[in-house]
Amino acid sequence: MKVNLDGQVALVTGAGGAIGRAIAKALASNGARVACTDIDADAAREAAADCPGSAALRMDVTDEAEVGHAVDETLRRFGRLDILVNNAGVNTTAHRVTIDQFPTAEWERILRVDLTGIFLVARAGAKAMLARKSGRIINIASVLGIVPARLQSPYIAAKAGVVNLTKAMAIELGSQGILVNCIAPGSILTEATRRLFYDEGGKMHDRVQAHLAHIPLGRPGSCDEIASAALFLAAPESSYVNGAILPVDGGWLAGYIREF
Repeated sequence: MKVNLDGQVALVTGAGGAIGRAIAKALASNGARVACTDIDADAAREAAADCPGSAALRMDVTDEAEVGHAVDETLRRFGRLDILVNNAGVNTTAHRVTIDQFPTAEWERILRVDLTGIFLVARAGAKAMLARKSGRIINIASVLGIVPARLQSPYIAAKAGVVNLTKAMAIELGSQGILVNCIAPGSILTEATRRLFYDEGGKMHDRVQAHLAHIPLGRPGSCDEIASAALFLAAPESSYVNGAILPVDGGWLAGYIREF
């Protein structure tokens, strides 16, 4: 997919991860200069190495001061901020349990990264965009923020919050020229998903066929397929898309698959 992002500047959170790296690379390949941010500074540098003319910045999305510094540094280096992709997120594999057994500390960790982190980064990014009355904010949620599943209550609560936060931001910022949209990935073949479902000995390897049975396309998605969705939302051609929740899920949310 090719669009014209020449002269634009993007900031991608969680750029050191598989999906974030794919998004950063797609934006850079289409002309944007990208601030690749991650809590892991080495991972941020590796992502930036795939994005010529870009920058690597360490940023913890839960740290308000670090968020402010990363946005300020992006403006200092590149002079503007046009595209913000809120991709950083976490889940739990150690605590796939019902809510009566879920640890408070793990609940707070996931909500802090997956929801409060998006708020902090979006707030800082929006301030930069408001000065020019233009911009795109793309939040990464999940299909599980739309249709919940079992044993992941904080992740589901956070991603549901991202869905409605996106809509609230779109209402507030749209009149100022800032479009806010959301991608809801389904099962994406990242390294973590591969280890969990597809590797022999993975914690949920015995459930992989049941997992895929919910997906009409019968396969997990790729990181590049999420990156293409982000590229569409960043493109000049999507100028009338605001407040949208775009599932990229192989049909997961289309309906319940059954044989009768």
